[in-house]
Amino acid sequence: MKNLSIKQPKGAIAEGCVASCLGVLGHKWTGLILTELTTGPKRFSQLERTLKGISPRTLAQRLDDLVEYKIVSKASFAEVPPRIEYTLTKKGEDFIPVLEQMAAWGTKYPSD
Repeated sequence: MKNLSIKQPKGAIAEGCVASCLGVLGHKWTGLILTELTTGPKRFSQLERTLKGISPRTLAQRLDDLVEYKIVSKASFAEVPPRIEYTLTKKGEDFIPVLEQMAAWGTKYPSD
């Protein structure tokens, strides 16, 4: 069967694609969590310290969502006390240019 997809004009933004991206980044704190993870693996407590104002419950929910979307991986280490680290996956690393563009836009148009 032929592929009947509609061709988008060059430079056009497909609405479904934007919705897909916002399904991940659209929640409060998610972009900031991903930004923190761009510098390497982080433990829950490290993220909680650097993300001033986030509640532990919200942080746990966002991390669980990101793990479910396979954007972040969760590694458990059999140590005492137990250690868990969160790291960007390849899929998560593909978000870095998006985050960089968001940062550039935010620098150009700071909120007043």
